[in-house]
Amino acid sequence: MTSYDRPTTDPHAAADPHAAAGATPGAGPAPAAPPDDSGAGREVTEAALFEAFGGVRGLVETVLPGLLFVAIFTVNKDLHISAIAALAVSLVLAAVRLVRKDTVKHAFGGVFGVAFGVVFAMMTGNAKDFYLPGMLYTLGLAVAYMVTTLAGVPLIGLILGPVFKENLSWRTRNPGRKKAYAKASWAWGLILLGKCAILFPLYWWADTTQLGWVLIALKIPPFLLAVYLTWVFLVKAPPPIDVFAEMEAAEEAEKAEKERKAALAKDGGGATAGRHRRDS
Repeated sequence: MTSYDRPTTDPHAAADPHAAAGATPGAGPAPAAPPDDSGAGREVTEAALFEAFGGVRGLVETVLPGLLFVAIFTVNKDLHISAIAALAVSLVLAAVRLVRKDTVKHAFGGVFGVAFGVVFAMMTGNAKDFYLPGMLYTLGLAVAYMVTTLAGVPLIGLILGPVFKENLSWRTRNPGRKKAYAKASWAWGLILLGKCAILFPLYWWADTTQLGWVLIALKIPPFLLAVYLTWVFLVKAPPPIDVFAEMEAAEEAEKAEKERKAALAKDGGGATAGRHRRDS
């Protein structure tokens, strides 16, 4: 068990380490921290979700390559031109982020997704296979959300824990927050599974343009619904435990203790030298 998820002695005080530090001896356990539904808590949650999922720009980078592919293919039915255009725009989006020194994980995720789609479509000669890697990824992600939740380690908590600076502390020290992450992971899993239930039959029965436009239409709404539900669950949950602040405080306390011992040793050495001089 790491220092990030080590349980505290008092489970009631675990949700609020700052309150525990100022507790009065003998006064009984501190009450559990209430849900962080204040304005500040909402702002922190919104900012963390915005960072984790890329915000508006991340949505554009996710949708634009596929939109360009299906738009061009609808007009000229040319797989090669459509695929090259989609890959080119995804590379341009990633390059812009590199030049601006922004976070590139969302843009590069789009590049790899488009690249896999291009490879699949080129290998089979079937334009619909451009969408297949993304559909399989969505299905795998849906399963991962549900399996990890059943295993007691909901995936959304693993994703958002570092963003909230709580790492894995929610697993053993913040049960209310773990419950919220479990609900959010179920929401993500079921929403993505519902999306797959629409897309996979279309992959077999519909043509490329029909599948493409439906897939584009299903890019943003399910995602926004999942993000909104995650926000609802987390706003009502106890606040995160800032394990980074705890580690810094522990390091400061250790440093202060070392300085205190060094000062005592120095004072003790000076007093001993003085006694030797008086005795002589």
